[in-house]
Amino acid sequence: MEGAAVQLRANGERAVLVGHDGVAEREVDPRRLPLGTELTDALHEWARVASAVRRSDPDTSAAASAVVTRRGLQLAGRVAASMGVPVGYLDPLSGEESVVEPPEDARPARPTRPPEPVPWLTGLTVAAASLALVLITILSLAVTLADTHVLLALASNAVVTAGLLPSLWLIRRQPIWRWVALGVAVAIALGWLALPFIVL
Repeated sequence: MEGAAVQLRANGERAVLVGHDGVAEREVDPRRLPLGTELTDALHEWARVASAVRRSDPDTSAAASAVVTRRGLQLAGRVAASMGVPVGYLDPLSGEESVVEPPEDARPARPTRPPEPVPWLTGLTVAAASLALVLITILSLAVTLADTHVLLALASNAVVTAGLLPSLWLIRRQPIWRWVALGVAVAIALGWLALPFIVL
């Protein structure tokens, strides 16, 4: 168990993790550790299969032994990944010991970049263009419908607002589209402020 924090073993039909507490070796049921139900069930299933292979005919169990060993090493790797420490593996059939290291994160760390400057001039130009376009559209629709009936102008503003707000919420933090969202939001607000002057 040299170099490993714990060792995966099969004790009868149970999988156990064995560690040294400074005084003696201690066996721990994997269910008592935060490994997840699926992994702990797989560990105990592996131990049951290993026990069955151990009791079977030696002449017919060579292939089964290889499967048990391979599965045990896989599970030891999953335990190592879950715990973040090297895990020893004691093969229940051959008695061979090995150590499985936790997987290293292959992704390179992203270099920290300084925050980009805010493009105020370009952004406000885009916002102003969006504001003008949407405000003209909202006011034109409200004026046209107000000639027919006052409630239609009110309804048109409500429909436009309800239709645009979800999209504005989704793009409010996108680097370019946030300027469009700003312009459209201001246009909607100005449309509602101008509505009383249109309908009266």
